[in-house]
Amino acid sequence: MPVKRPGPGDLEPIETASRDEISALQLQRLKWTLKHAYDNVPHYKQKFDAAGVHPDDLKTLADLAKFPFTTKADLRDNYPFGLFAVPREQVVRIHASSGTTGKPTVVGYTQRDIDTWANLVARSIRAAGGRPGDIVHVAYGYGLFTGGLGAHYGAERLGCTVIPMSGGQTERQVQLIMDFKPDIIMVTPSYSLVIAEEFERQGITPDQISLKVGIFGAEPWGEGMRAEIERKLGIDAVDIYGLSEVMGPGVANECIESKDGPVIWEDHFYPEIIDPDTGEVLPDGADGELVFTSLTKEAMPVIRYRTRDLTRLLPPTSRAFRRFGKITGRSDDMLIIRGVNVFPTQIEEQILRDQRLAGIYQIQLSRQGHLDEVEVQCELQRELMGRIDDAERRAIGQALQHRIKTLIGISTRVTVLDADAIPRTQTGKARRVVDNRPKTL
Repeated sequence: MPVKRPGPGDLEPIETASRDEISALQLQRLKWTLKHAYDNVPHYKQKFDAAGVHPDDLKTLADLAKFPFTTKADLRDNYPFGLFAVPREQVVRIHASSGTTGKPTVVGYTQRDIDTWANLVARSIRAAGGRPGDIVHVAYGYGLFTGGLGAHYGAERLGCTVIPMSGGQTERQVQLIMDFKPDIIMVTPSYSLVIAEEFERQGITPDQISLKVGIFGAEPWGEGMRAEIERKLGIDAVDIYGLSEVMGPGVANECIESKDGPVIWEDHFYPEIIDPDTGEVLPDGADGELVFTSLTKEAMPVIRYRTRDLTRLLPPTSRAFRRFGKITGRSDDMLIIRGVNVFPTQIEEQILRDQRLAGIYQIQLSRQGHLDEVEVQCELQRELMGRIDDAERRAIGQALQHRIKTLIGISTRVTVLDADAIPRTQTGKARRVVDNRPKTL
């Protein structure tokens, strides 16, 4: 498939700026952000004062390490509007992420924030190969979740035609893709495989599908999942990154010409990698937890927000900005199984090494006595149904079990199921882990 490469007129000047120009802009905007937060958000004033730092202490970018972190707990403690830096009347939109403790994390946007967000998602779609006039099928959820409306406004800002499908109704997703012939789909990677399965069920082959590019985000996914999506849909699969607390989708995006990790839009977000245990700032290239400070947000600036995403910063390639590597997991999603630290994406990688297995899987955790038990449920590719006997199915499971034990270090029971045996999500995010272990107090 030919890749759409950007022409000279497609990029904003900052996307090809020198490192010195980018750093100077970051320092200028960082000084404004720290002062804005300190002067207008009592929570930040209290935290800065307690840490013995003041916005005037920022002389260089490295000085940011002196300032305290922000966590999701800070957002919940200040629920709903305690972190807003402008009067509530100036907030034109509110989004919120789902709350596992009963309270969601709330974010607000001024009109300028909404414009900035739309511009950055437009930049992201363009980096993924989208151009004005393309038709974009948005299958992210609409509503309080930032995905649907974030993608929608960005696609419109770029000059695209938007199909605001939202998630669910998989058969209708396929019908509209076949009828409207979109060029781009924006959706979670796990739900894209559900859509791909519906194409297969209807006997529609990749060469009959109009889609050229998929822009996938909202959950971690690896290179094995990328290969699976590209094979099943016949598209280029590109990673978009964002989180509600920082802005929403469009904080970073892969470029279609390189597909070598999301490019951080560093003119609006300052990244750091820290040791998740000590909080120490690590050098570029070192593995750790991704931290973001917003540089232009008015309604709700975030200072050193701990994303819990584990990755590393990489040098620029297709743009002047730094990239980060594939998210290997989240520090708060890490499973500890018999003393071994395991991330679901590690098991996903081993599943997708066998092309006879699909990208739909579930990890079931239980406890027998004092020992953790792990069952990995995965599915055969649909086209192999009826062509693989029980002996070969057992052999596939044993080989996967051996790879997990050898490469990850945990013992598992592997069950290779028929296609469609594992429940599908209609919300766009897959439930990869079912933890039935008793909770410890």
